[in-house]
Amino acid sequence: MTGTASAVNPVDHQCGSSPMPLSAIIVDDEQLARDELAFLLKNAGDVNVVAQGKNGLEAVSLIREHNPDLVFLDVQMPGLDGFGVIKKLLDRKVPLPKIIFATAFDQYAVKAFEVNAVDYILKPFDKRRVAQSIEKARAKIEAGGGPEEKFDTLVRMLESQKPQTAKILIKASGRLFLTDQKDICYATIEDGVISVATSGHSGLEGQSNCRTLEELYETLDAKLFWRAHRSFLVNINHIREVVPWFKSSYQLRMDDKKQTEIPVSRAQTRRLRELFNL
Repeated sequence: MTGTASAVNPVDHQCGSSPMPLSAIIVDDEQLARDELAFLLKNAGDVNVVAQGKNGLEAVSLIREHNPDLVFLDVQMPGLDGFGVIKKLLDRKVPLPKIIFATAFDQYAVKAFEVNAVDYILKPFDKRRVAQSIEKARAKIEAGGGPEEKFDTLVRMLESQKPQTAKILIKASGRLFLTDQKDICYATIEDGVISVATSGHSGLEGQSNCRTLEELYETLDAKLFWRAHRSFLVNINHIREVVPWFKSSYQLRMDDKKQTEIPVSRAQTRRLRELFNL
């Protein structure tokens, strides 16, 4: 009897035994959607929800921390969307889990499958459809192999289609101004409030409706903006002067009306030297 059990053990999931449990993360900016999906997964069996996130930045962090088998990922989220999450994971060389996109809009279905997602489910979620997605994911996991190449191809395609002229909302003097990215000089965060300044003597100063600098950075052109310090984002085209500072450090004098001086963190000093051949 022992020999027989040993012989079938490697494939006992094909012989009527319970399949190996899958670890899963749910990411959605809507609490009700997370609750609904968590309920369905709990009742589906053999899926353990190890964490939940409400935005793309949390998704990246949670995936790095938990290394789940499966991620149910909302496509449309403020700041970093579902496709942006995949790009971040690829950029940071994080192993990709199996992705199931979840959204209320089926217009994303084609992109979802070009990304080589395991599956795509629409809100409101259907119990049978969620179960089918889990089985597809399990089959892909058992088959082995990673989707990194196809993911990478689609991310590059999405980047080429992404408009680089998106305007940024700035609240100032009780009004809402839409500002071209190229005119933004810098952004800084203090006590949880993000302030934005535009360039020139008649420059605008106001607040962003983003919650974090990371969220604001995701909406900006990465070729123009640089995180010079944990509290500052700068537009490299609006740096007026690089000022040597104490102990081989530097400050940036910007071209806003106050000629604001911004510190460069030690971690970013190398990047500064690369930018300007210092």
